[in-house]
Amino acid sequence: MRFISQTSSDGVTEQLFTLGELPGVLWTPDDRAGTRPLILMGHGGGQHKKAPGVVARALRLVTEGGFAVVAVDAPNHGDRPKTEEFARVVAGLRAGVTAGEDIAPHLAAMHTLLAEQAVPEWQAVVTAVQELDFVGAGPAGYCGMSMGCGLGVPFVAAEPRIRAAVLGLLGVHGLAETAARITVPVRFLLQWDDDRVPRAQGLALFDALASADKTLHANPGKHEEVPEFETGSAVRFLTRHLGQATVS
Repeated sequence: MRFISQTSSDGVTEQLFTLGELPGVLWTPDDRAGTRPLILMGHGGGQHKKAPGVVARALRLVTEGGFAVVAVDAPNHGDRPKTEEFARVVAGLRAGVTAGEDIAPHLAAMHTLLAEQAVPEWQAVVTAVQELDFVGAGPAGYCGMSMGCGLGVPFVAAEPRIRAAVLGLLGVHGLAETAARITVPVRFLLQWDDDRVPRAQGLALFDALASADKTLHANPGKHEEVPEFETGSAVRFLTRHLGQATVS
């Protein structure tokens, strides 16, 4: 893990890094003595590790929850090269949108392709960040919506260090069996008038989760109209299940 730059603003330290060829960013409190829970954050499709929504949520997780937050560019996103296979999948998705088809199978194909690479990469990121003395090998959580949910479901199902997850804005297509392996507490977000994900598909993904402790948060509005107060709710949920920093 090689740090490239470090800046500080409003009590939060931001460090850009590379882990091998994987570019990422780590946010921590300026006064970071001791250890703290880690949140891995997945971004949406077509976005990157420092998309405005990712940064805004990360800053609140750090300032309000005392967490360390890490985000990396998903495969074929951000500063990472695009593969021909990914280009073919995206072309099929766009053709489906133009033709008015159900795009759920196209999205599932894209998420499956990306998750095969993203899951082991994210596991390596958690290992590397938890080796830092100001983070430590404590509990970890995951937060990801839309594509971040499509990649997050297989990641949470495969990674025992993840103790709680915030997921949502995605349907069940291609994820039912994987979701059934998730047993950690989950907070699931659904937009009641989502213009990209049919309501029934989102409800079916929530239902497929095997977690005994899971909560559905449904709000009126389209896919990108998630109320701001849901971020605060997510901070409280993750704090409740992961705890807070331990001052040395």
